[in-house]
Amino acid sequence: MLIRFRDLHPNIKIRIIQTFVSRFVGTLVFPFMAIYLSAHFGKSLTGILLLFNIIIGMLVGFYGGYYSDKFGRKKIMVTAETIRFTAFVVMAFANSPFFYSAIITFLMMTVNSICWGLANPASQAMLIDVSTPEQRKFMYSISYWANNLSMAIGGAIGAFLFEDYFFELLICLSVGAFISLLMIAFFIKESHAPASAELKEKKTKQDVIREIFNNYTVVAKDKIFMIFVLASMLILSLEMHLTNYIAIRLEEGMPVQRMFNWEISGVNMLGILRTENTILVVLLAALILRTIKGLDDRKVLYAGVFLFTAGYSLLTFMNNIWVLVIVMLFVTIGELMRVPVEQSYLASIPPDNARSSYMAVNGMTFNGSMVIASLSVTLGAWLPPMVMATLFFATGMVGIYLYRSIMPELEQRRNGEVSSF
Repeated sequence: MLIRFRDLHPNIKIRIIQTFVSRFVGTLVFPFMAIYLSAHFGKSLTGILLLFNIIIGMLVGFYGGYYSDKFGRKKIMVTAETIRFTAFVVMAFANSPFFYSAIITFLMMTVNSICWGLANPASQAMLIDVSTPEQRKFMYSISYWANNLSMAIGGAIGAFLFEDYFFELLICLSVGAFISLLMIAFFIKESHAPASAELKEKKTKQDVIREIFNNYTVVAKDKIFMIFVLASMLILSLEMHLTNYIAIRLEEGMPVQRMFNWEISGVNMLGILRTENTILVVLLAALILRTIKGLDDRKVLYAGVFLFTAGYSLLTFMNNIWVLVIVMLFVTIGELMRVPVEQSYLASIPPDNARSSYMAVNGMTFNGSMVIASLSVTLGAWLPPMVMATLFFATGMVGIYLYRSIMPELEQRRNGEVSSF
């Protein structure tokens, strides 16, 4: 059966549009905030501040998922978006012609991380609540394309306006957050109604923590899965370096160059690379998927990770504009080779009766990779780019080694020859 956009639940349509708006305005600012923090607090402290933000969002995420199941999706999403809008308004005021405070700006970034932790589990659960299995492939596909398009446009605009129009970009961020809040509050319908007995049940803080902890204890016993998550985390951290260490390195170390009669600074180059990657992902995804079809998945995975790793290692110390553009092309090809095969192996690991717990832990891959990338900012304050490039390359090679160490078991699980425990 042909699935069309108009066939989707209204919540899904609104959520895709709302996410496009939110991602667009967010990409105007947040990919460049490592540069902002570094200029005000120094590179060493910036790494610690970014790490703090990530950990806060990660911890709040456990509670966000728990409370969205207990009280409903929409209530949590509206609460988070209201706080987020307020935080962005305060952030804009703290960088206005009337008042300036880098500390308040960072605190509002932390509030944004808290809101992300609260809302993300609820919004993801809502999409599943109102979709059928037949619709989900189409739903996630169109959402993926919309997200990449919003980030491509936002990243390109932000790269050229961030240095001179930061306050104006924060105004746009606030307006976008207000639009997102209105869309969720007035157009999204509640998709999960908890039982009245569950709402009345009183639990202590210790009970809540115990319940959350028990959900994930079983996952930690699966050695193969935990190694897989570690390998994925190490490899994904390479991508996160682009808006952390590599962003600062380009801003400080890349001389201004001309490109098609435009003067390109390091900050501009960061936006170009991000936009290039996003556009190439959209344009080349189908082509790369057809190219690797029928090839040995193990070799495709290892080759993709190698290209991905080598590319980000080169971005760590290269300065020529055209070389950087070519390197990003190979990075994107490696990414498109790696992701579908990696996801195929991942889907084969969890047992049916614990799939959500496994996927929740796998979601920590993103947070862990951001922790690694944040630490690289602090480490990069003391080590030269060539040494950092060597460390990044070693990180990717360790990831390949970890995949190879569990590959026989992964193949067996995918073929259904053994259980997950």
